[in-house]
Amino acid sequence: MTAITSEARGKVNLTLRVLGRRTDGYHDLDSIVAFADVCDVVWLQPGKPMGVSVMGPFAAAIAGPNLAERAVLAAVEACPDLAIGHFGIEKLLPVAAGIGGGSADAAAVLRLIRNSNPKLAPEIDWLAMAESLGSDVPVCFLNTPCHMSGRGEILRPLHAFPALSAVLVNPQVPVPADKTRQVFQRLAAPHLPAASTAAAMPMAAGPGAWLDLIVAAGNDLEAPAVSVVPDIADVLTALRAHGLTRLARLSGAGPTCFALTETAADAAALAATIAETHPTWWVRATQLH
Repeated sequence: MTAITSEARGKVNLTLRVLGRRTDGYHDLDSIVAFADVCDVVWLQPGKPMGVSVMGPFAAAIAGPNLAERAVLAAVEACPDLAIGHFGIEKLLPVAAGIGGGSADAAAVLRLIRNSNPKLAPEIDWLAMAESLGSDVPVCFLNTPCHMSGRGEILRPLHAFPALSAVLVNPQVPVPADKTRQVFQRLAAPHLPAASTAAAMPMAAGPGAWLDLIVAAGNDLEAPAVSVVPDIADVLTALRAHGLTRLARLSGAGPTCFALTETAADAAALAATIAETHPTWWVRATQLH
């Protein structure tokens, strides 16, 4: 049978507030999330033995259980009658990079299973399954700009969100295996009651207003992330020093950073300059939408 394919697009936290730590150990977040054209590629070969194969330039960097494999097992556990098959992943996004590569792969796996099982799919709560796999998997499953709150499970699609020209940069340095835990630990967010409440929905009219809203916010994880991975500061300095950059910020817990530019041509020019001056960095011009 013919393989079916899904893009696992990189997730970018354009804004990220950490409201506090709950009694269950999770943190309540308030984030505007968009997705890059830069992606892993995930495909399903129906009728093949069930499993997951990973290839590509960042395949060897995956340590521990692959979240995509957990997604397959979760789907089978939820509905043993699902037709699965074998999944392939071309790993083009850096691993443990703050752009949700593993979460995007798992989400793409769930979408492929859902789409290839049209009769059984309506019986399954796909977003609940995504939530069981990780805080970033639900928004990656929707694969559209969202306002994200709770620990990541409260999602409100931003249907009028404009496409933004951007550059993604990762310094490609070793990061601790528990990087995200260390970053949140150093943030030392205040404790919250057990119950999560949805953060206020951001509202903006037009691309300029959205940009103003994004600029006015920030990423609460930036300072603690720099203390864990100091090279993040070098990336932000390089991006902020360039005249084409409108805004430079960390995505998630990093170390990937992004810069917003006026146009796609500006993003391409900025990416070329950064790649030339820092040849060991991973640099990609993209559109966020």
